Amino acid sequence: MLLAEVARVSREVAEASARSAKTALLAGLFAAAPPQEVDLVIAYLAGRPPQGRIGVGWRLLSEPVPAAERPVLTVTATDDALSALAAVSGTGAQAARRALLVELLGAATAPEQEFLRRLIAGEVRQGALEALALEGVAAAAGVPAAALRRAVMHAGALPPVARAVLADGPGALDGFTVRVGRPVQPMLAHTAKSVAEAVRALGPCSVEEKLDGIRVQVHRSASGVRVYTRSLEEITGRLPEVTALAEGLPGGEFILDGEVIALGTDGRPVAFQEVASRVGSRLDVRAAHAALPLSPAFFDVLAADGRELLDLPLRERHAVLDRLVPEAARVRRLLVDAPAAVPAADVDVDAAGDVDGDVDGDGGPDGGLRAAEEFWEAALARGHEGVVVKALDSPYSAGRRGRLWLKVKPVHTLDLVVLAAEWGHGRRAGFLSNLHLGARAADGGFVMLGKTFKGLTDAMLRDQTRLLRELAVSDDGFTVRVRPEFVVEIAYDGLQRSTRYPAGVTLRFARVVRHRPDKTAAEADTVETVIASA
Repeated sequence: MLLAEVARVSREVAEASARSAKTALLAGLFAAAPPQEVDLVIAYLAGRPPQGRIGVGWRLLSEPVPAAERPVLTVTATDDALSALAAVSGTGAQAARRALLVELLGAATAPEQEFLRRLIAGEVRQGALEALALEGVAAAAGVPAAALRRAVMHAGALPPVARAVLADGPGALDGFTVRVGRPVQPMLAHTAKSVAEAVRALGPCSVEEKLDGIRVQVHRSASGVRVYTRSLEEITGRLPEVTALAEGLPGGEFILDGEVIALGTDGRPVAFQEVASRVGSRLDVRAAHAALPLSPAFFDVLAADGRELLDLPLRERHAVLDRLVPEAARVRRLLVDAPAAVPAADVDVDAAGDVDGDVDGDGGPDGGLRAAEEFWEAALARGHEGVVVKALDSPYSAGRRGRLWLKVKPVHTLDLVVLAAEWGHGRRAGFLSNLHLGARAADGGFVMLGKTFKGLTDAMLRDQTRLLRELAVSDDGFTVRVRPEFVVEIAYDGLQRSTRYPAGVTLRFARVVRHRPDKTAAEADTVETVIASA
């Protein structure tokens, strides 16, 4: 397939407003693509080339290259070229990358060049995410989206399922089942504003601590233990403590879902970034283990003793989990069987903030809700992120962010100053979108804390583009530097250390709440305020 077709559909999907129109465009593309190239087409539309980060920056990408007059570049040839680019290293790497990039872009037409530049820079944002691509594959293959989605859950990714169903027809889906040793996409949670909102929305539920750790999926079979991350990367060798625990559990084969965290000498969780650094290290695992031992905590079980458990209600999966995993290695939870009929007195919160026992639903009005809110407060007091509230009758919807699991975390907000903004792509083309955020420094200047394009409505994009252009001091075609006068309210989930930014920290999951034209830059939050909020 020609890359020109992928670039065309990417552009048209970005311009389409109706989901049905986006799906039809994708379905037509997938039906026309050779099955062996479908995985590449999906990856390119999602803006995630298989090579990952290729090591080419905007400075090199922005150098003009004469475009081809007609499309000849294929998807497979593009993949080969990107692999060659990603493999460049050592002395003379920059010159070698430039030569390979010029060769690739020289084989592309102008629309293909634009798409390639955005793909390599990680700036493909046209809305063709996996959920939309899944619907397109289902339409192209003539199979129900639910059946395809279930196969993708079991396979862990869309591309292999798409390749099989488009090549061999609907019967190929039967070959994708839950199998110990093959990671399953994790179930995710939506956000609720409060514990009360979550409990009242779900009814009988499990209120569970939300740990700020690394999501892990642990598979044990006769051949041994395998540990996978949320992105389904195998990291078994980096987590000897998890492997040792799994090897010692009763029963036969199983798949467990949970988190790994690290606890300080005071029993409180250490910063997420330290855990991520430990898990991400490929160096001396034994030394890393000694320096920062990790503690696994499991909250679900997807298969056990030859049975797939995804369709069982959560309360039944809990029973299996409790049989397999000792309490010390399980996430704390509180069961609220009747949210409006359980007294807070039925829950014993000890001096350490632990909640003893389950709520049995035999008390006065709103008792269960009060117990859930006390559990939330205790979780925060122990240093955790918050809670996840889960419907007790919910199945495990692998790979989906379902509304049967609702996470509740404290919302931190700051008033920050916009220092620069990047021109958007796709539907945001022509708008200043990605905002560079700064806090006030002691010397009267501003210190950058990170970037975000999240939370912006179309109206906000229009307003901030107009206002920031009036404040512009430079524009290199990609980033507009502005006078530090425009204040925005930013919500974020916490701080993490970062060597990229001068304050040594950056905001986690920052998103724009609103513009603050009522505030001047002198009223923005200071770096000291930001650090104190950690």
